[in-house]
Amino acid sequence: MNRAEKAALQLQAVAVLRTLKQTRTYDELAAVTELPAGDLNRYVNGHVLPGPDRAEAVVSGVGREALAAELRERVAFDDDGYVDNSGVVFDQPFLDLVAPVAAERLGFERPDVVLTAATDGITLGAAMASHFDARVAYAKKSKETAVEEFVESRQRLASGIELTYYLPRAALDAGDSVLVVDDLIRSGETQELLLDIAHQTNAEVVGVFALIAVGEEGVERARRHTDAPVGSLTQFDP
Repeated sequence: MNRAEKAALQLQAVAVLRTLKQTRTYDELAAVTELPAGDLNRYVNGHVLPGPDRAEAVVSGVGREALAAELRERVAFDDDGYVDNSGVVFDQPFLDLVAPVAAERLGFERPDVVLTAATDGITLGAAMASHFDARVAYAKKSKETAVEEFVESRQRLASGIELTYYLPRAALDAGDSVLVVDDLIRSGETQELLLDIAHQTNAEVVGVFALIAVGEEGVERARRHTDAPVGSLTQFDP
């Protein structure tokens, strides 16, 4: 880890701790992190940065568990099983914290492009792209008028409905490394279409990530289409 990467990790840890401190006393935060309350006070108030080992433990360990718990509190299901995650996808600062935690936990290599689907995946895609200093691209269910060339992926669903995503051809180049992200993975159909778009352009997939997995079907489906890491921040039973 070079000096810049070390500093970025330390600042990410401080951001995670400040978020956790919003709903906890220092003693409660100490119980969660297993760090002294006095040290936490100094980190949160910007007097000193945590060392690299502590920073990594916060971001990849405590951070994931705490953010996953926060995410679960913000998500609601209706009687038909549909997910309301608007309390998450509209909160860019929260998603900005998710990005480094996901990257550390799942070990994603740095991508050239973060690929997602419009519209709910865009805010997460932007957060992940910002973390990796990568480009962000998002596929749509309709073609943009001014764009001449598209990569198209089409699939007929079990319900008989046909699902198609279009990505402007210029958004991905052959040899680009691509991280596929979305807010939700349930059946895995959207992720399969995004992976197909990446494969059509001869891009290299470095991972698939979703904020929420509902059941295991979608995650397993994505794994059948890539050898790269596939995971989510949290999982709900269907």
